[in-house]
Amino acid sequence: MPAPLDVQEALGLDGAPVAIAFLAEPPPGVARWEDGPVAAGCAFWRHARNGRAFYTVPADHHNCAVGSHVHGITLPDDRAAELAETLGLMASAGYVDPAEVPGIPTVSEPPGVVAYAPAATAPFAPSVVVVAATPAQAMLLHEAALRAGVTPMTAPVSGRPGCAVLPLAMHEGQAALSLGCAGNRMVTELADHELYMAVPGPAWPAVVEALDAVLDANQIMNQAYRERSAAVAPPASG
Repeated sequence: MPAPLDVQEALGLDGAPVAIAFLAEPPPGVARWEDGPVAAGCAFWRHARNGRAFYTVPADHHNCAVGSHVHGITLPDDRAAELAETLGLMASAGYVDPAEVPGIPTVSEPPGVVAYAPAATAPFAPSVVVVAATPAQAMLLHEAALRAGVTPMTAPVSGRPGCAVLPLAMHEGQAALSLGCAGNRMVTELADHELYMAVPGPAWPAVVEALDAVLDANQIMNQAYRERSAAVAPPASG
């Protein structure tokens, strides 16, 4: 049986697709995050994108009240007011309309741990896989998800908060795009020319399998488009 396609290499991604799992217990053989506090839970995406595998506990996510809410994590009593305070700041800045808040997707079951690893080598079954990609790379992933039956022709797109794309993909059971909010882009170091695509974890193998055929089809079509463009181009002036 052939080895699965290396998605990072095949698409020319700057980092690995990231497997994320919302679990009751730590996955066997995976070390706990021990590198200190981070500003937001989505910061962990960057470390897994760079090749690390680890798990976090709810307290590791407490420094972002909105992110904790999205991840289904309840803040401790002494920090419970931070969610309302953060949303109040966002509203006063004109960044978020309070009426939008109930529509933010959230993880339905509070996790005991959240695990992260490069998707190709993750030693656990992911709940969702998130990929930092350029629009051209995301187009190919979208076509693979479409071929695999994991997304409609028009995929759902989210903006802020960026981490909401995780429960969006998980609950809808289909691929989704995130344009990345200001905080998400800062802590994950997402480049201006990149966005995020999230794929439900159980569907990721089918998307990877479909990607090979999508790449072949696009290569054929790119050649056809080049030939068509050359055929209709005006003659060079003498």
